[in-house]
Amino acid sequence: MVAQAEIRTEVGSVQEVIERIDAAREAIWEVPPQEVLDLANGIIPLGTGAKNNYLSTMIFAENELRTLTDEILWFAWATATRRPDLDLATLVAYMDEMGQYKANMNIYVGLPEGGAILKLYVGGIRRAQTMQEFADLTESVMTYMNRLHGWVDIAFPWGLVDGFKRVNPLQRIVDLHRVGADQVTEGLSRTAMEGATR
Repeated sequence: MVAQAEIRTEVGSVQEVIERIDAAREAIWEVPPQEVLDLANGIIPLGTGAKNNYLSTMIFAENELRTLTDEILWFAWATATRRPDLDLATLVAYMDEMGQYKANMNIYVGLPEGGAILKLYVGGIRRAQTMQEFADLTESVMTYMNRLHGWVDIAFPWGLVDGFKRVNPLQRIVDLHRVGADQVTEGLSRTAMEGATR
């Protein structure tokens, strides 16, 4: 039996998937999707959250989208557009696994529509016959996920981080160096004084 999380979305053509993803992106371009509004209010369909809070869920949602858009999808798109000579089947196999995993994570952290769009992408790349089709489809989903990430970023309560200030790490290095230098100077002075009293 195949786990529910592993079931791939069946699609028609690559072009059909691009059109569906582009339409979904346009629908959230100027107004945040309901799932982001819900996430910002602690409404998480799967009840995800550590110790009955939803801040941890928002942290994971923001992180999942950042790594998906800024790293995984970007590198897949850049690879397909800059290295069209590479093996399409290998790139599809990699993004099939990675895309399905990230889709399930988005669903887990309260973004089921975003997860469904990513599963649509996975279904689409499995139909891609050329590197150009793969690149076009990856660009389409990357721009959708970037927009979704933008809304989550806006909703995130960044002001909370002011409660977790740390010492400037460069200042710590300087301070430690000064303490060490002061100890060396003190030691040299003590040695000089002991020599003078002999």
